[in-house]
Amino acid sequence: MMMKARKRGEVVWSGTWVAQRLGVELVGDEEISGMLGLALRRNPKRAHLLVSNVLGKHVPQSPDVVWRAGYDLGLRVRELLGDDAARRAVVLGYAETATGLGHCVADGLGLAPYLHSTRRPVDGVARAGGFEESHSHATSHLLLPEDPRLLAGDGALVLVDDEFSTGNTVLNTIRALHERYPREHYVIVALVDMRSPDDRDRLADFAGEIGARVDLVASASGTVKLPDDVLAKGQALVARHESPAGAPTARTEPRTEPGSVTRVDLGWPASVPDGGRHGFTPEHRAALEAALPAMAARLAAPLGDARHVLVLGFEELMYAPLALAREVEKGTQAQVRYSTTTRSPVLAVDDPGYAIRTRLVFPSHDDPDDGPGERYAYNVAGGDFDAIVAVVDSTADTPQLHAPDGLLARLAEHAPRVLLAVVPSYVPDRAAVPGRAVPGRAVPGRAASEEATPAQAVPERPLVSPTLPEPLRGPAFSSYAPDEVGWLLQDLSDVELEAPTEEREEAIQGGGAHYAESLPVEYQPSAEYQALFQSALEVSAARIAQAVGVVTETVLAERSPRPVLVSLARAGTPVGVLMRRWAQARRGLDLPHYAVSIVRGRGIDANALRWLAAHHDPADVVFVDGWTGKGAITRELADALKAHQQNEGGPGFDPEIAVLADPGSCVRTYGTREDFLIPSACLNSTVSGLISRTVLRADLVGPNDFHGGKFYRELAGADVSTRFLDTIEARFDEVADAVDAQVKEMLSADRAPTWEGWAAVERISEEYEIHDVNLVKPGVGETTRVLLRRVPWKILARTGAGADLDHVRLLAEQRGVPVEEVAELPYTCVGLIHPKYTRGATGADGKAVGAK
Repeated sequence: MMMKARKRGEVVWSGTWVAQRLGVELVGDEEISGMLGLALRRNPKRAHLLVSNVLGKHVPQSPDVVWRAGYDLGLRVRELLGDDAARRAVVLGYAETATGLGHCVADGLGLAPYLHSTRRPVDGVARAGGFEESHSHATSHLLLPEDPRLLAGDGALVLVDDEFSTGNTVLNTIRALHERYPREHYVIVALVDMRSPDDRDRLADFAGEIGARVDLVASASGTVKLPDDVLAKGQALVARHESPAGAPTARTEPRTEPGSVTRVDLGWPASVPDGGRHGFTPEHRAALEAALPAMAARLAAPLGDARHVLVLGFEELMYAPLALAREVEKGTQAQVRYSTTTRSPVLAVDDPGYAIRTRLVFPSHDDPDDGPGERYAYNVAGGDFDAIVAVVDSTADTPQLHAPDGLLARLAEHAPRVLLAVVPSYVPDRAAVPGRAVPGRAVPGRAASEEATPAQAVPERPLVSPTLPEPLRGPAFSSYAPDEVGWLLQDLSDVELEAPTEEREEAIQGGGAHYAESLPVEYQPSAEYQALFQSALEVSAARIAQAVGVVTETVLAERSPRPVLVSLARAGTPVGVLMRRWAQARRGLDLPHYAVSIVRGRGIDANALRWLAAHHDPADVVFVDGWTGKGAITRELADALKAHQQNEGGPGFDPEIAVLADPGSCVRTYGTREDFLIPSACLNSTVSGLISRTVLRADLVGPNDFHGGKFYRELAGADVSTRFLDTIEARFDEVADAVDAQVKEMLSADRAPTWEGWAAVERISEEYEIHDVNLVKPGVGETTRVLLRRVPWKILARTGAGADLDHVRLLAEQRGVPVEEVAELPYTCVGLIHPKYTRGATGADGKAVGAK
């Protein structure tokens, strides 16, 4: 059919204005009129622009409509290929317009990895190919897969673009790649096939030329009829109607008062790339889908009662904001629309028959390779949005983004609420370059949710390695709720790290390995032991709740009125969560909480410290642990922070640890100094969010990586992490008065550490001829960990110790470890690791023998 300027009822086709003035005709399927409008480019190579109504680039659209347009195409490709061939295929999308569309096609295909071209070079990542786009304002496309073999397979290559017009871009791509990575089958996918009859013949000739099969899958087809003088007429029309950059029209008149700008921490899973720039696998898709509900919930709260919401992506970052937009629409009552910013300069005309009604202009904010310049957001002004969620990657979270003329300020001129959500820019490990930095933003001392006026100057945060992702959060990593804790770890869940306890002990004591280079096999408790845990939890819940209250109130009184809790993974993490819950329940404070790795003999994770310093004032950071034994980790932390300060400069971190229990008298911020059973010490990952002890191994953790950890999803059936927390939180109210009285007394008392625990350990080490304090583990918590993770030699128990040691006695009995009662013991119990251990020190049944 021929699309001419006309009305359909009260709806005017958004190509009418251009068609009438330039004589442009759109001929094709009935669907074409609903899918496309027309606008004028500010481009010397092509006058007109086909503006898609279902792409989510220039025209805000329902996110489900945008996703479905690509997904349905992917289903058709899968049907074309068959499942076996689909598993060997690779989907390639075009930057910047089709990066999100390509992702959605890959979603429909379901079985193939996805890669999109990019116009952003990444230091250290080698080009696997490139090609030119002849009619574009920005021509060079780079291919930067993390694994170059992604393009070298023998399966079909599925190339996705929003429109297939002359076919030049796709043919250039196929020709360039076919020379290096020849294959037998190519599938071209587009929303609309707009080729002329001559171009259709050219595609068939090209397939014969390279000796490969080339198929085309499109949602609709048609063609554009252009008069001979269209380019000159178009340029003259643009010159006549172009207003000065950024000048408001009637529909772009700014609000009287700019809206607020609020940063929202998404909790983006670190294992998931921000998009397909370096490759995106079906496994990445599954991990993202699992994390989306929690991320959308983090956006829902600050959106409040907004009923008309725009989620605005950023240039090539199209799929992540689209996925978020779909999830927000599912979880709220708001009408959600989705579009993205763009590099493409287009004339804006406020006419219902023109596809680009309004234009916001702002400076580039991602340090582009082709230098700074204008960027655009179309059809946002005049959209009457109650809230706009701007989603950018961390490379683009720069001072220019927050400048008085930057994107956030421009958006705040047209919406009462603007939320900023930053997705960490993924950089392949092999591209990590020590010292290379990406600029970003932080306001020291200000909570992430605190509002800032969009026009104010924002200080640049300290430079951070580009490989540092956002914290891992549940449910993608750990069984804790996403707001309970952010793990500054890298996910090693798919790496085989477990080794038999005896093998580990021999390697550790023989000097051939460090304890943090492997993991013990997770202890699976018997029914009897699980019953002991539950009984111990019920008995000790009030005592633990009181200790939680005391240590939290002490921190709030002495350390910081709004502390950033940083627990030492993993024993400190449940305590950090409980402290956060106390602050919420009793003080109405929503405290940030992270978990970091510290390793005896290796120090604290320096990259985690850098991340913390970039996002928070180090003066507000309070390190949290479960308990002290002899104080080795206390000393390790102090030494590590001192070295970090000497190396990094800037504000330093306070080395004082806040602990639930301090039986070793090693710290001055604690909930109690009694040595009693903290039930979280009874188990391993199943009481710690299903997270392993942390891992530090050179072949897995590079200089720009966080330390590692594993998420034991397969143990979900045995997980009691939330039960532990809820049981203790339920006792907060009944201990509140006791907490107030104890804190008042503690704040005026002398709490200076005496280090009597360390002295006791040294005495025990010599008395039992061990001669290594690292093999002496004092306190109920440390003794329990010896029985669960190491090869115990014997247990020393204070004479008369009661129910606090029931689980210790049961574990000792199960492992054949003798329990020796000692009258003058400063701890309730002490665990002794087998000295000079070899596998010959256990019998055939694995139980300890040869105890002195």
